[in-house]
Amino acid sequence: MRYHGHVDVTEHLEAILRALPTSPGVYLMKGSQGEILYVGKAVNLRSRVRSYFRNDRQHAPKVRALVRQIHDLETIGTDTEVEALVLENVLIKRHQPHYNILLKDQKTYPWLKLTVQEAFPRLVVARRKVPDGARYFGPYPDTGSMYRALGLVRSLFPLRQRPTPQFRDRPCLNHAIGRCPGPCQGLIDRATYRQTVEQVEAFLEGRHGDLLTQLEARMRSAAEDLDFEGAARARDAIAALVKLQEEQKLVGDLTGEQDLVGFATDATTVVFQVFEVRQGTVTGRRSYELPRPDEDDPALLSQLLSRYYAEQDRPVREILVPFPPDEAPLLEAWLSDRRGARVELHVPRRGGKHTLLEWAERNARSTLEQARTRAFALQETGSERGLEELARALGLDEPPARIEGFDIAHVQGSDTVASMVVFEDGAPARHAYRKFKIRTVEGVDDFRSMHEVVSRRFRRLLEPDPDGRWARPGLVLIDGGKGQLGMAVEALQTLGLDIPLFGLAKRFEEIYLPGRPDPIRLPAGSAALRLVQRVRDEAHRFANTFHGQQRGQRMTRSWLDEVPGIGPARRRDLLQAFGSVEAMRGKSVQDLVEKGGLPRKLAETLYHLLQAQERS
Repeated sequence: MRYHGHVDVTEHLEAILRALPTSPGVYLMKGSQGEILYVGKAVNLRSRVRSYFRNDRQHAPKVRALVRQIHDLETIGTDTEVEALVLENVLIKRHQPHYNILLKDQKTYPWLKLTVQEAFPRLVVARRKVPDGARYFGPYPDTGSMYRALGLVRSLFPLRQRPTPQFRDRPCLNHAIGRCPGPCQGLIDRATYRQTVEQVEAFLEGRHGDLLTQLEARMRSAAEDLDFEGAARARDAIAALVKLQEEQKLVGDLTGEQDLVGFATDATTVVFQVFEVRQGTVTGRRSYELPRPDEDDPALLSQLLSRYYAEQDRPVREILVPFPPDEAPLLEAWLSDRRGARVELHVPRRGGKHTLLEWAERNARSTLEQARTRAFALQETGSERGLEELARALGLDEPPARIEGFDIAHVQGSDTVASMVVFEDGAPARHAYRKFKIRTVEGVDDFRSMHEVVSRRFRRLLEPDPDGRWARPGLVLIDGGKGQLGMAVEALQTLGLDIPLFGLAKRFEEIYLPGRPDPIRLPAGSAALRLVQRVRDEAHRFANTFHGQQRGQRMTRSWLDEVPGIGPARRRDLLQAFGSVEAMRGKSVQDLVEKGGLPRKLAETLYHLLQAQERS
């Protein structure tokens, strides 16, 4: 049977379409198995739902595909359009329909959870937000920023780290290193501990100004009580916060709370970003990339805003948007109801707010361009398939967006160094590569060297990282077998970190996992095997290159440093002028004076030493 002469519908659907009410409400479109395909809202259910089944050719391809799969319809009436918007968000979150715009994978993004329901709250990472009485901050699509915030909180405001005491009769290591005030041993009372909890809440909410005032008062009070250690801790916290504010300060003298919305789209991708601005300071950014649902959808920004703020406990008073979203009055009414006070969607045309919004839009466009570049790179290299295969082989919940590879290099025990290479989305991220000189290990000991470098690298996750140079990886590759892997596991356990890692043995390209006696062999020629080989080979290359540089510099320094009158500056000038010690041997005294910049007497001394070294 046909409805309005355009779209084929069953008698069952036609009966539903004829009986639709004209009131506000929510509609659920279902497939042949009763699965929910799409959830929408309408001020007039009859008009909105019937529009899907007429003017078929004017619909976007995705809408036409949706309509062809509809076998049943369900509607839920509401008294107002605002109630319909609230119910729509609840149902989308619950059912995750295929055809709805979703902030992709938001359910997997971590939160910072402050367990305020406990006598002595802890701050932990949570993968899901549940109604357990705790306070949740997030979610954090950028996990690097979340771990930087967590590290800074732990360094400034020590809280209980463990759910249960490690020892009955003494504090644990966290207390000894200043990361826990020791409530399990009665070393702090609840009232004092609660003050620290309130400061953590102020920090995570971006109320840095209020927090600075509290810390300054605490420092003065501690000094008056001759508690110099407490005053020093408050002083250090103040210095760290001031530094953080200076790093985050934006152009413009804003007061209060604002969210800046960056929005950019091309033919295939949408980038939606929200920058949290508190007292003129950017305190956080959340960024989402998702496939573009339809061409020129005027409600796209409106839908993204409603999806985003449905996840926030309390919207801010002012949201700066690049253009008026569709249904702006409805959104403002809904947001105001959630906040309990007036919320405004504002499009600034001039002044400091306009400048800030332009900055947010530039960031969104830059992220869109990066996404396009990554997509091309993945298409060319097949890395996306390799990441998915590797995640399945190792039992990971999701493909690792960031892989770090570690290798040790030395020749006959001299100049032992280590490399850390980084692959993001399966491609080398050379700006994130790092080099390490082994400091604590004497002689040839790859196992202890691996323990040192893994400890030094991942200790960074427990420290403030305002520049984001030490993001948390989704997977770690150790170049070596069970021995090297075991030392890396021990290093992470000592730091209290749980990060997936594996060892890749050179001989048979076997993968070793912690706690698993038998190795895994990836299929020959598979995309996953090619990916881990690329990471391993790049770590090996980078380590050997660094080792060669260190060895060459050591050999040069060890000889030139023995020449009286040649210090670091003159040694640098000579090497820049001649390139190497070997090249200097073929030069005359006059060359050493004119080109090397040496006094004649020193040039003569160096010349004779060079000739004597060549003859020896």
